[in-house]
Amino acid sequence: MPGQLEGRVALVTGASRGIGYHLAKQLAAEGAHVVAVARTVGGLEELDDEIQAAGGSATLVPLDLTDGPGVDRLGAAIHERWGKLDVLVVNAGALGTLSPIGHIETKVFDRTMAINVTSAWRLIRSVDPLLRVSDAGRAILLSSGAAHSCKGFWGLYAASKAALEALGRSWAAETQNLPLRVNSVNPGGTRTAMRALAMPGEDPDTLPTPSDVASRIVPLAYPSCADTGRLFDVRQNRFMTYHMPD
Repeated sequence: MPGQLEGRVALVTGASRGIGYHLAKQLAAEGAHVVAVARTVGGLEELDDEIQAAGGSATLVPLDLTDGPGVDRLGAAIHERWGKLDVLVVNAGALGTLSPIGHIETKVFDRTMAINVTSAWRLIRSVDPLLRVSDAGRAILLSSGAAHSCKGFWGLYAASKAALEALGRSWAAETQNLPLRVNSVNPGGTRTAMRALAMPGEDPDTLPTPSDVASRIVPLAYPSCADTGRLFDVRQNRFMTYHMPD
């Protein structure tokens, strides 16, 4: 049986491990040709092996997303090869450091913002014209509950994810009359290396696996997904509506 994404092209960042890895696998299983982007070549090669073994196809792109000109070239290469992009998954991210705001080192702040915000903006800028060509372009931005809880010592990560969601909401408003749908995702606590770094005392067996989380996110890439400018909460398995503060 053909999948929901047969013949479509999907770009996934941070595809060498965690949620991005499993999103890439599952999008390929649905028939998409996956453009898998990450810095870790070994993880990308392992992903490619699994996708091919399951009968899917992928293009591997070893790239540090803070390389702005490299991101621009990626958009140009997709245009040259396919002339469009159907699905964008902005998954790559960095935790930064958990510390009082006044103690964050400049280089850590700049690097975290470069990965979580600036690279996302540059990627959006690069592929927005390609998503507009698609008859059902879908953009999925991986955020975090930290963007809203804003707990003490999480200021850097929270600010970066809040900024990412703001970009997504504005982008959705700009394209609401087009077939393009743009949504953010709060995956919740997941059994990943980043989660272990943030919560070293937590029992990982109490958390859902990246594969389980990815399976709930994949439908946001389907042409049938009509929501835009909203936040999908994986734990609740539903879309949430933004509103102004009370």
